[in-house]
Amino acid sequence: MRAQSDGPERHFAATFHRNFLRFHPRYYNTTTHLHVTGDAMFKHILVPTDGSELSQKAIDGAIDLAQSVGARITAYACLPQYPYSPFADVAVEPPDDFHARAENEAREHLRAVERAAESAGVACTSVTSIDAAPYIGIIEAAEQNGCDVILMASHGRRGLGSLLIGSETQRVLTHTKIPVIVYR
Repeated sequence: MRAQSDGPERHFAATFHRNFLRFHPRYYNTTTHLHVTGDAMFKHILVPTDGSELSQKAIDGAIDLAQSVGARITAYACLPQYPYSPFADVAVEPPDDFHARAENEAREHLRAVERAAESAGVACTSVTSIDAAPYIGIIEAAEQNGCDVILMASHGRRGLGSLLIGSETQRVLTHTKIPVIVYR
């Protein structure tokens, strides 16, 4: 039997078991329990955000995890590509305006993550990219920034395809070799 402490390790373990949906089966044995000791198992966490309420909960979970293990966070937002249609007669929004609006929205979401991390004493940087599919950007951001885990919400704001586990979350789980923690 493990000795329980009253420190952040115990708080994190309780929060972890209460809030996390699952680990990808390649990385987590469901018969074991998380126990945070000496060396941190994760040192750099990528947390994607789309500004949704569930995404905010995942951000809070990532900050709790980072505090518990002494990790740092990289917040990521994927900017949408301009929805050009060769069949449309008129553009609803000029491309430059669309990109500026998308960039401002993403920066607003990322600043919120940076502020929350700073108030918790967790180091945080943020990155964006433009990708046809957010899962590609998430994986590339994790690889390029040397993240050793991706912590993301189980659903995003991507419409009908997100009703099960979330289409982007499922794609990240399927295509990355980096461990993924899915938060719900």
